[in-house]
Amino acid sequence: MDRKKQKRMLSNRESARRSRIRKQKHLDDLRAQVSQLRQENSEILAAWSLATKNYLALEAENSVLRTQMMELSSRLQSLDDILHLLNGSFSTSHGHQFTDGSCNPWNPMYMNQPIMASADLLQYYMIT
Repeated sequence: MDRKKQKRMLSNRESARRSRIRKQKHLDDLRAQVSQLRQENSEILAAWSLATKNYLALEAENSVLRTQMMELSSRLQSLDDILHLLNGSFSTSHGHQFTDGSCNPWNPMYMNQPIMASADLLQYYMIT
């Protein structure tokens, strides 16, 4: 009887030892996994931060380009208006149309004459 009891105690001790070893291995595996996930998380955060930085830089550049496009469009419109004026087919907002060379302010006859314009007309001819 003592022998059976001793054998069972020894078996239980061995089983408990194996259980502790399995538990320790599982704990070590979990710690390694935590370390790996932290490393991956750090890399993902760094990549996300870089992507955000690049996005903001591109957004700022895009804003500058939009502003430049609007400015250039305005300049192009002004130059187009001047071209139409020089060609003698420009019509003002007040219904004046310079189709006759004698009324064209760019006619050499008028070059030495002072140019008179009201403030509301200047907004249509200003080149930015």
